[in-house]
Amino acid sequence: MKNLFIFIALSLCIYGSESCLGGKECNNVTPASEQAQIIAYAGSNGITATAHSSGMYYQVINPGSGTQPTSVSTVTVKYTGKLTSDNTIFDQQIVTPVVIPLTDVIDGWKIGIPLIRKGGSIKLIIPSSMGYGCKGLGVVPPNSVLYFEIDLIDVQ
Repeated sequence: MKNLFIFIALSLCIYGSESCLGGKECNNVTPASEQAQIIAYAGSNGITATAHSSGMYYQVINPGSGTQPTSVSTVTVKYTGKLTSDNTIFDQQIVTPVVIPLTDVIDGWKIGIPLIRKGGSIKLIIPSSMGYGCKGLGVVPPNSVLYFEIDLIDVQ
């Protein structure tokens, strides 16, 4: 019985929390703490960015004239994603457009893409907490501020 209790406790520790085994706790940084980095990136890359209330910055290149997406729209886009730390392209879809529901994208896209209409283009500088956060993803390191250039091809 004692072994069963130890097994259950250890299982809960392993599957329920990294901190039980000395794992590193993941805490997102605030958009306000990354504001200076975002403004510096915009300035050094010729982006005339507007601050959004969320902490994200954006520049509408072309507002478009078609349908405006909502938070539940499915969009067809071409885009390039870069790390602001060194301008490394970490994701790109510029030849063949990708179709994706806005419910399945990072928060920065959920907020930024509805700022334009079908046929529009936008530049987004996204705080890490609205991107891949403190965990990062693939080649995107934890707490990375992201830059995207997005062309909104279609809205469904």
